[in-house]
Formats: sequence, structure tokens, C-alpha cells
Amino acid sequence: MVEKIGSLLWRSIQIKKRRNGKNIGWISLFLAIGFFCLQMGFLLVQNRFQVEYVDDRLFYFINIVCVLFLASALLCFITISKKWKWLGATIVIIFVMVNVFLLVKHNQEIQNFTRLSADMNHILSLKQNKETGEVIYYRSIYGMLARPKEKLPGKIAGTSKIKWLENDIAAITYRTRDQKLQQFIATYGDRGSGSYYYVGAEIYGQWHGNGATVIGDTNGITVIKDGKTELFDWDHVIQYGTLAIVLMENDEAAWTISLNQNFRIHSEGPPSGEIRLYQATMEKNKPITLLNSRENL
Repeated sequence: MVEKIGSLLWRSIQIKKRRNGKNIGWISLFLAIGFFCLQMGFLLVQNRFQVEYVDDRLFYFINIVCVLFLASALLCFITISKKWKWLGATIVIIFVMVNVFLLVKHNQEIQNFTRLSADMNHILSLKQNKETGEVIYYRSIYGMLARPKEKLPGKIAGTSKIKWLENDIAAITYRTRDQKLQQFIATYGDRGSGSYYYVGAEIYGQWHGNGATVIGDTNGITVIKDGKTELFDWDHVIQYGTLAIVLMENDEAAWTISLNQNFRIHSEGPPSGEIRLYQATMEKNKPITLLNSRENL
């Protein structure tokens, strides 16, 4: 009696294992097919629509994941001898190693810089040609795909510093090969009704906060910090999108002024909300939040 019960339990466990194995096999197969279709779709639209992955390394990573899921599915569905298992494992390992080698080789030629915003709604994608030093900013579309938007000023020497000033504003600080300090601002929205506007004109007036002052008037933009006063006329103010401006001095970036997410443009009267002042430096620093003097009253 005990032996019969044990036999039934053992058979039940084996049936459950086979059922679970098949479920895992089907899931692995569907995932392998999904990743394969993703790669085929990417290859079809890449040249036609001038799109790339936001990070080139994704191409090789997806190849590896696709083959691993396919191998897992085959193991769940097909019973094979130990010899064929070793042969299959060898083929998979060779495929993975080849893709890892191609990934490393490609990254030595084109270095990818990818950063996700804090709210996970925007992806900053930069691709640098290591030989020429040129960096292209890519605008993400449909999540993992991106199109080249514009080239960063100058050719980057060494490393760059990336800082999200807001969920839709990213500042890239770097030195060019002629040792000039530059800042490029990637923006992903606006603070108005969707129409174009000039950031400098919208921040007319005085802004104060954390020991810093920004004054916008007909002469340009004045920045007062740590007892130092700097005036930047309008010819030395560069706008990026509709969310930020970079203040230039002697062909180098000095400060970035960005609009906080609570900044609002009103058809009548001054804007409300805050702005941020961010110094151009390769050292670690934080943006300074400023409030309009009218709102300080």
C-alpha cells in the first residue's frame, strides 16, 4: 500500500515537472520569436527611416537574449543525448562570445552614452565617434529607437558630465579638443501651449535664491553669485529648445538657465514658477533654484 502511494506521488511529481517544463518552453519560445521579430523589424526600418537603437549595444544584447531563449525552449521540448547537448551548448557559447566581441569592438569605435530621466519618460542618447571626437545627439522615438537630431558643438576631448536639470532637461558638460568648456542642453517639451517662445524674454525681471541672483533686462542677462557679477548680452545667449539657454563668454559656456516644471507662461502678466541656474564646470555641482522677485513678496 505504501509503495503504491509512493509510486502515485512520484508519477504525479513527474507529470507536474513535464507540464511546468512545457510551460517554460512555450514562454521561452514566444520570447525568442518576439526578440527575433524585433530584430528583423529594426533591420527593415533602419535604412528606410534613418533610425537606430538608442544604444547600439542593444542590437548585440538582443541577439544574445534571443538565442538563449531559443535554446531554453528546445531543451524543454526535445529530449536529446548528452553528446548533442554539449554540441548545442558549444554553439550557443560561440554565438554569445562572437556577439560580445562585436559589441566591445563597436563600442571602441562608437561610444554610447545613454541616460534615463528620473520619471523614466525620456532617454538621453549620445553617440561619440572615438576617432573624430564628434558626438551626435539622438532623439528617442518609440522607446528603444532614435533618430539623429544634431551634432554637439566642437569635438569632445576626454569624458563628459551629464546632469538632468529636470525630467525633460538634460545638460551635457564637456571640454573640446581645444580645451574650451561647452554645455549642450537636450530638451523634451515646453512650458507654454506648444508654440515657440524665447526663454530669455520669458525670464525678464529679477530672480533670487540660495545666494544667487539672475536679472533679465534689455541689456541681456546678469548673473550675480559669490560677489561676482557677470553680464551676458543677448548675442551671447544660446537657446536650446524652449526650456533652456546657455550663457557664453569667450566662446565658452559659463551658465545654463533652465525652466523648472512648475514654470508657467501666462498670456497676461509675468510667468510663475521657478528657474534653475547651473554653472558650467567639470567639477561636481548642483543647480540652484531661483524664484521671481514678485513671488518672493
